[in-house]
Order: sequence, then C-alpha cells, then structure tokens
Amino acid sequence: MDLELDGNTVLCTAASSGLGYASAESFAREGANVAICGLTEDHIEDAGERLRDTGSGDVLAIQADITDPDHVEAFVKQTVERFGGVDHVVTSAGGPPSGSFLDMDDDDWYSAYELLVMSAVWTIRASQPHLAESDAGTITAITSRTVQEVADDLVLSNAVRRTVIGLVKTISREFAPEIRTNAVLPGAHETSRIEELIEDSVERGEYESYEAGYKAKGTDVPVGRIGDPRELGDVVTFLSSGRASFINGVALPIDGGSLRS
Repeated sequence: MDLELDGNTVLCTAASSGLGYASAESFAREGANVAICGLTEDHIEDAGERLRDTGSGDVLAIQADITDPDHVEAFVKQTVERFGGVDHVVTSAGGPPSGSFLDMDDDDWYSAYELLVMSAVWTIRASQPHLAESDAGTITAITSRTVQEVADDLVLSNAVRRTVIGLVKTISREFAPEIRTNAVLPGAHETSRIEELIEDSVERGEYESYEAGYKAKGTDVPVGRIGDPRELGDVVTFLSSGRASFINGVALPIDGGSLRS
C-alpha cells in the first residue's frame, strides 16, 4: 500500500533507537524526509546513517536533550530550516526508572514528568504552527499500554504517561481539522528498554536468567510473543498518512492483544 508520504517531512523525538527509531525508519521507507534527535552523539549519528540507507528522502540527525526546552525548540527550528516545514510529528521518550511507589523520591517524579510530558508539550508547541500550514499535519504520541492497565514496579510510567493521553485527546479537538492527533500504546517490544526491565527483574530475583525473563514477557500475549519494533513503526506511519484521514483522537494499543481492559 502506497501511503503517499513521499516528500513529506516527519520530526521524531528520541529516535536514535527503540520505537522512535522504528517509526522514523518506517517513514524513511515511504520516501519521507526524516528529522530525528537523540541524546548521545554517536548513537544519533549512527541512526542517521542507517536511515539514509533506508529510503530516498533526506535525513537530519541532531543531538538534543528532549528534557531541555531550548534543545527541543532548536531541533524544530533546524528541521524547518532544512526542509521548509514539518508535516508530521512523532513524540517518543525513553522510559523512566522502574520501581515501586516507595522507591521514588520527588526528583524521580519531576524528572519523569519532564521526560514523558513536558518533552511532548515543548515539541508540539514548537511544531504546531508548521503543522497547521501543512496539508497533511499529524501528531502521533508514542506512550505505553500502562496508560490503560498498570504494570508492577512501573509506578512512574503508570502514573505520568496518562497525562499525555489527556493532552492528545484535548488537542485532537483543538487542532482539528488542520492537524490530526493520535496516540499509540505499545506493549512489550524487543527494544533496549525491555532488555533493561528484564535485567532489573533478574536482579530482583523474579527470573533466574535474562532468557527466562524474555520468554515470560510473551507468555500473556495472545499472539504468543512480544512485538517487533518495526510493527509499531508501521502503525505510526499509517496513522500519519492520508489513508487514516478519519482517525483522530484515538489511543491505539499495539500489544498483541494482551490488554484485558
């Protein structure tokens, strides 16, 4: 299916790896120009090179800290200067530390809020005028299935990410019809974040080995496995395309059917 994204420009935050990168890669395969940012210079440069080898569009790879509003604003400005505008925005962020409520202090809560919520706020605020000028403006927020069903020892993700869903639903009404806004709620996908969570579980004694933890992540998924990041990226790209032009304000689980709610 041709999603007719050739020549469009997408801006993806926190996209040097994981689900952010998978989304950027899917856009690149469709011929879009891709702007990505990441915290580590080596990682973002490597991601940029891989994207250049993926599609026919141009690639801008910028080192930026999405918890710094000045960095976010500069990233959006550089994207507009390079490509003449922005058609699609994908907000992504690494996960906050795992742990229970009593494990977390005030700094942990404020840091999680900046990482998960304010990074999206700053990105959307800076991008909105450019998206409104586009004939195809979209915003897609990558959050987590924990906004619908909490996970043990992920209190920060469980609590803070729900704010993003409220933001998405609100601006899906405020910004329409010029801009469509949706969210995707990933379940377990084979990313470095899942590796980190499994390793933490092994340290807590919940699993005997990494292999046992990895296998356990897929046992409660009806399709029998955890996800491939590319599967998530392809959904994000579809939601941003004209083929999804009547989809607005949704929070779509991509979890192999594991949500029970």
